[in-house]
Amino acid sequence: MMGFARYLAKRAITMFGVLMVTLLITVALVGSNMDAILKQSVVVEERTAITNDKALVAKFKTPEELERYVGDQIKQREIALGLDKPWYFPPRLGLAMYKILTLDFGHAKFLTSDTGSSDVKDIILEKMPRTILLFTTATVIIAIIGILVGAIAASKVNSKIDKITSAFAVISSSFPVWWVGLLMIFLFAFVYPIFPARATPTVHVTDPGYYASLIYHMSLPLITLVLIGFGSWSYLVRNFLVGVLQEDFIMAKKAAGIDKKKILYSHALKNAAPPIITILALGLSGSLGGSIITEAVFDWPGMGRLYYEAIGVLDLPVIIADILYGYFDPRVRRQ
Repeated sequence: MMGFARYLAKRAITMFGVLMVTLLITVALVGSNMDAILKQSVVVEERTAITNDKALVAKFKTPEELERYVGDQIKQREIALGLDKPWYFPPRLGLAMYKILTLDFGHAKFLTSDTGSSDVKDIILEKMPRTILLFTTATVIIAIIGILVGAIAASKVNSKIDKITSAFAVISSSFPVWWVGLLMIFLFAFVYPIFPARATPTVHVTDPGYYASLIYHMSLPLITLVLIGFGSWSYLVRNFLVGVLQEDFIMAKKAAGIDKKKILYSHALKNAAPPIITILALGLSGSLGGSIITEAVFDWPGMGRLYYEAIGVLDLPVIIADILYGYFDPRVRRQ
């Protein structure tokens, strides 16, 4: 037990170190760009606030006086936000890393959570579980179907089911998610109205039936993700198992007369498990960020759609928060 506790402690320390290094690299990658965006935002906000105040503008005798006042206000605001110092200034760097760790991204300019909060932290914590629910569920179902179908294909190399599995893997992974999503909406929301066209529940989040409605509205995007994803999973599992099934210990078990299904699922699949588990873990970790295109097409109320909406209205605090998530999660950048 002591050895295992020491192992867990070492892993925890290592993970914390990796997290801090990742945060530092993230801030370094986006620091200068974010400063430019924030400074431009300050200029627009201050200039708009002053020019909209007619009584204040009337106090200035010349346009030059007004411009000097605007410039002074912008400079004061930048100093208050710490933008007069470079992003790599130690206090600013440390504060930025702390804010990322605590999800302190300030308040959104236009977007709000379903409960009416403009705090970016509240908005993210509201959207993230929905993204995790959709993509984690899809990943688990894809993995289960992929392992079963891949195992069958591996046990019958060059058979019809093996060829169909390989062909379906190529075909399903070739179609873009948005195209398949639109087709699924057209077929199963309009031609055959089985599922709703929008994945956002029509009932309010405080309604007792909200979560049941959320699961129902999740059905169509979930089916689409599984349909697109399980083919490539099956092909990967099939390839992993084909190599294992050629091993000497498998041949020895076949010669000993052990049942083929037992050999396949108890021995071969067990030896092929490490790479499969690695792929599954990566897929589950990717559920944190979600997919912008998938959520936008189905109108799923998660992180991907939040990013899409934030870009549409140029809500900088939310965009910055999502960009930071993008650096942590490559899946956000790929979609």
